[in-house]
Amino acid sequence: MTTYSKTSALMRRGAEFLGSDHAILCGAMSWVSERNLVSAISNAGGFGVIACGAMTPDLLDNEIAETKKRTDRPFGVNLITMHPQIMDLIDVCTKHGVGHVVLAGGLPPKGSVDRIKESGAKVICFAPTLALAKKLLRSGADAMVIEGMEAGGHIGPVATSVLAQEFLPELAEDHLVFVAGGIGRGEAIAGYLEMGAAGVQLGTRFACATESIAHPDFKKAFFRAGARDAVASVQVDPRLPVIPVRALKNKGTELFTAKQREVANLLDGEGIDMGEAQLQIEHYWAGALRRAVIDGDVENGSLMAGQSVGMVKKEEPVADIIAELLAESESALTRR
Repeated sequence: MTTYSKTSALMRRGAEFLGSDHAILCGAMSWVSERNLVSAISNAGGFGVIACGAMTPDLLDNEIAETKKRTDRPFGVNLITMHPQIMDLIDVCTKHGVGHVVLAGGLPPKGSVDRIKESGAKVICFAPTLALAKKLLRSGADAMVIEGMEAGGHIGPVATSVLAQEFLPELAEDHLVFVAGGIGRGEAIAGYLEMGAAGVQLGTRFACATESIAHPDFKKAFFRAGARDAVASVQVDPRLPVIPVRALKNKGTELFTAKQREVANLLDGEGIDMGEAQLQIEHYWAGALRRAVIDGDVENGSLMAGQSVGMVKKEEPVADIIAELLAESESALTRR
């Protein structure tokens, strides 16, 4: 077995926290981060994370059970904080003894962090600002993920490199911070580890793995794309606080602009509240992503991808991707 002594030494805290061989998390990608890819990543020494997305508790219950049939290694579950049944979803995770729950999409609702921790599970949160990260850590979060705007899917406004410079000097000594967004090669991993990151999270590099169930046409779109093809959506109505989404530009990008106008008109005419408006937007993304990932409709569906998509050139097994990233990181650290 190949050893990566320098990389492993810098990843030690993160790997021990996750219970994995390497502190490499797979970003939760709806319809992509399911039982097959998640178990493959965990079996290869990384840390797979199920994307719960808009799943009902029953669907999540089945997904966790099926993942456990495929791996005996640790994996996590990503829950969207605005999900109307989040407490029930937490109970499903508890039932299965899930060791790590990732809360994404906004501030955790009251009582959710405590409920997860009561089960003995670890809580991982996302934070767009240093002040919010400190607040979440004081409130019980066990680790943070800082994700830059180079990432695919929902993104914030600040680049990964800037977030790392803000967060890591302040937090890394006493807390576990994983860096995400735009990471496609091991040299970048080495740099963030040297800055104090406990590990990294990648999504786009894993989306087209051999074990990914994504449609062949979805994968081909990734192979053809370059960094400039992964663009962020625009906000049409200032009243509608839509989190930008990075995806490969296609007709689906235009359809989302039209969907925003439709929801904004509902705010005007039918008296729906802002929470319902935001849920409609989230349901749109879930459907658009499914059309691309499962049905292969790469024109009208959503091809969520990070700017590292230009580094995804072919379909390859998860184990090979992880080995390549580790070898690149080790080589970079050795050259220092």
